[in-house]
Amino acid sequence: MLHGYNPPQRYLPYLSWRQIADLPDPANTVIVLPTGATEQHGPHLPCAVDSVIAAGVVGHALARLGDSVPAYAMAPITYGKSEEHLHFPGTMTLSGETLLATMNEIGESVYRAGFRKLLIVNGHGGQPQVMEMAARELRLRHGDFIVVPSFTWRVPHVAGRYLSEREKKLAMHAGHAETALMLALAPDTVDMSLAVSNYPPEFPSRLLSPDGRPACAWSARDFGPSGVIGDPLPATAEQGQAILDSLAESWAQAITELHELSWAPRAEPTWGRAQHTGHIEG
Repeated sequence: MLHGYNPPQRYLPYLSWRQIADLPDPANTVIVLPTGATEQHGPHLPCAVDSVIAAGVVGHALARLGDSVPAYAMAPITYGKSEEHLHFPGTMTLSGETLLATMNEIGESVYRAGFRKLLIVNGHGGQPQVMEMAARELRLRHGDFIVVPSFTWRVPHVAGRYLSEREKKLAMHAGHAETALMLALAPDTVDMSLAVSNYPPEFPSRLLSPDGRPACAWSARDFGPSGVIGDPLPATAEQGQAILDSLAESWAQAITELHELSWAPRAEPTWGRAQHTGHIEG
């Protein structure tokens, strides 16, 4: 079914338009939009990793909420800005311009439905800037719209207790943490017999990269033919379940806080697409 990992009663597309119109407090109802990508994740993981993780974490978080917290998931965006993985078959990408327009237009639809709190939970590390740009544009257009763009892994979680120091320092893609989480969320899509370890070289400028992570723009192929940037070999399903539980608990708390918080509204009218000619402080 379409609701995936979400409790069906918290899946916004399952509501009719009348049910949405009759929600008692839409301005303080949290709409959660998981965003991911369809891109290579090494020989052992499916191309859907970022989408599965974002949608899975959101669904498990919503399942932990009490009835007093109104929150609904939207269908996840499963295509993202993935040009850094284009050397590998299975990678599907949108341009930055297309993704930005998509985010803005979905945000406008959320606002038009009467909602005023939108949480974007992004699972793909190649597009946080696009999410932040969309959030800012939506805020400029609508002075009472609270849009929070965030990364799936930004909230507290326990993945660090399982990772080696090298993994914490240099892993970026299809490594230990992502593999463990996929073993918990979608084990049938993981083939650990094909997993390989592969790290990028440390960046040779301490001023530009104090921790040794690549400071130059990169594509996945720069670091070898496997597509892996890290070490997935130690990952287990038990680790993944612990990571999932910690992420879900943190996101449930974040959704609750977003439901409860208020943010300074802008007094002047909505600017729409003419925001650049809107109110200027004197």
